[in-house]
Order: sequence, then structure tokens, then C-alpha cells
Amino acid sequence: MSDPIRVLHRVRTWLPRTQTWLYEQLRHLPRERIRSAVAAERPEGDRTAFPWPELYLLFQDSPLRWALEHLAFAVGLRPYWPFVVEQAKRLRAQLLHGHFGDVAWEDHRAAAALGLPLVVSFYGRDVGWLPRRDARWYARYRALFAQAALVLCEGPHMAARIAELGCPLGKIRVHHLGVSLERLPFAPRRWHPGQPLRVLIAASFREKKGIPYALEALGLLQREVPLEITLVGGADGSWRSQRERLRIERVIRRYGLGRIMRRPGFLSHRALLEEAYRHHVFLAPSVTAHDGDSEGGAPVVLIEMAATGMPVVSTWHADIPEVIVAGETGLLAPERDPEALAEQIRWLLRHPERWEAIARAARARTEAEFDAIKQGRRLAELYVSLAQAGSV
Repeated sequence: MSDPIRVLHRVRTWLPRTQTWLYEQLRHLPRERIRSAVAAERPEGDRTAFPWPELYLLFQDSPLRWALEHLAFAVGLRPYWPFVVEQAKRLRAQLLHGHFGDVAWEDHRAAAALGLPLVVSFYGRDVGWLPRRDARWYARYRALFAQAALVLCEGPHMAARIAELGCPLGKIRVHHLGVSLERLPFAPRRWHPGQPLRVLIAASFREKKGIPYALEALGLLQREVPLEITLVGGADGSWRSQRERLRIERVIRRYGLGRIMRRPGFLSHRALLEEAYRHHVFLAPSVTAHDGDSEGGAPVVLIEMAATGMPVVSTWHADIPEVIVAGETGLLAPERDPEALAEQIRWLLRHPERWEAIARAARARTEAEFDAIKQGRRLAELYVSLAQAGSV
């Protein structure tokens, strides 16, 4: 048996609580074929919950060096982070995989200097919001696409956006993010008329998550069916997130939802899944934010919730229809339309006999297209082809 392909994964931080899906992608790469190391600038979150045997953290090794490298790169004194080159040489890497387009751009010259094929994964914010915020990213991405051997994304919507940014179609591959099905027992939800409908919303307080529209839809429904609402998540320190928190609070007050709502704040992934099995419906109406931020692909939590057997109500947004096939594996409404969301929930209330069929279709689609084990094998195949041929 040949030695595993050595891949250096590059991220900015390891590991934010909103990016636990990245850990699952790396964890499910077949170890007999792929050896993965991670190079990050600084730690974030609880690293004990997401340990990685080969994790290189520049800030942990030397806060002073982190500051100097960051400054040198920012003012143009360095074409790349020397730290990344050192770790690639330390690993004797055969591939460099940059997670998020902006991170990959920072390292595209390092990949060239090392003579390594560069794999880039886009996830959403880097596709829409970043170029809209700063026009320099159009030229930066063209330079990145010229160097990249392979550009991965979550679905056809994001693939089209990447092509619009100047990436050759031949370099773009749709690669679905996988979820750990062994941690997601299948339990089709059942609801009976007269019973409270328990609705789960789980997201960070960001405009693109559409939480105010979800709450407004439930406010419209509360006189038609007894509701129990759980809102998981919260705001971070950014002014955008705090502004969204205020919008959410206003909707809660306007409809008097506080009396039927639990707000446990941010939860660990395990605790969120425990909550999931206590609820009937997952409501996640993502939108394109006014500043251009969007899901890009689809929130991984949608895949997980659908896989558990819970009906999902979401929106025609980005690559969400790649996960939730409308009327088959879940229900979709237009963006920013609380009444349409409420009508989708009404349909579920009128057709409780259809819930199990929807749940089984969602589970089957997850097993076919979003199983982390299968997706790990598929990604490994791409790595092997690159390492052996130098391109795809």
C-alpha cells in the first residue's frame, strides 16, 4: 500500500463554533489514504472538543511572530505567510487546501513557491459579501483562480457565482459537505392536532439567517395552533450581529412571543442535537443580507436536522434547494416572506400523514449525497488525482 497523500489544510482560526462542520470534513477523510495537518493563525473556541493531532497554531507558538507576519503581509512586505511555507515543508505536503476564498488567496503565492497544487473551498461569505464590500477582491480572485488547481463549492448556485468571479468552469467542482450520520439517529417526528407544535430555530444572529422572518411567521400562526418555540443562538460582538439582535427582540415583543419561547443561547453541537429530537419542525428561512452576505451554499444544520427525521421549512436561497427538495424532502418559501413561511407550516399542520414520507426522503437524500464518510472518500479521490497528476 502506498503512503497517504499529505495535505496541509489552511484556515484562519481553529475552530469557531459556527464551523464545526469543517472538523467533520477532515475527520472523515480516510486516514489510510490521506494524512491531514492544519495550519491556523490562532485558536478559537474549545479546542478540546475538536482535537487534531497535527495542528499548527502560529499565535500559540509566538504571538509576536503572528503580529509581525500579519503586518508584513498586510503592507505588502511579504507575498505570503512564511509560517504556512514552514508548516508545508515540515509536513512534506503534497497539496495545500485553503478553506475560504480569502484565506486561499493569502496562500496562493505560497503554493506557487512550494510547487504544490492548490485546492480552494468557498463557503458563502467569501463569494458574495467580500467582493461587494471591497472591489479589490475581483482582481485577487482572478489571481487565485489562475493558480488554483481545483475550486470546490457546495452546489450549483455557488458554482455559478464563482464562475461569475472569473473562475474557469473546468476548475470548479460541486462537493457537498458531509454530516456524521452515525450521530444522527433517524426518528420521524409525529404531531397530532391539538398538541403544541414545537418549533426549533438555531442560528447565530446574523441578517442572512432570517430569524426575524421566522419569528414573524410564528407570530402569525400562534392564534391557529398552540406553539412552543426554542431559539438557539445569539449575537457576537460585531455591530451587525448586535443590530440583528435588536431586530429579533422587536419582533418577539411585537407578537408577544416571549411567553411561549425558550432562549438557551448558544449550545454545543451535542446539546443542539438533543434539542432537535424534542421538536417537531425546524425553521431556517435564510435570506440574502443587504450587504450581500448569504449562505452561498446551505447551512449544514439544515442537512443534520432533515437527517434526524424532522421536517424542515426554509427558503429558496443559494444552494438550500440542493439540500431541501421542495415538497419532497422539506418545504421552501420565498425569502423575506413571513406569510409564505406560515403557509408552509400550515401545510404541515393540514397533512401530518405526509411527515414520515418527507422524513424518509430527506434521510435517503442525506445518505446518498451528504454522508460524511462518502464525501470523505470522494474528496480523497480528488486529492489523489491532483497529487498524482499535478492538476485535474
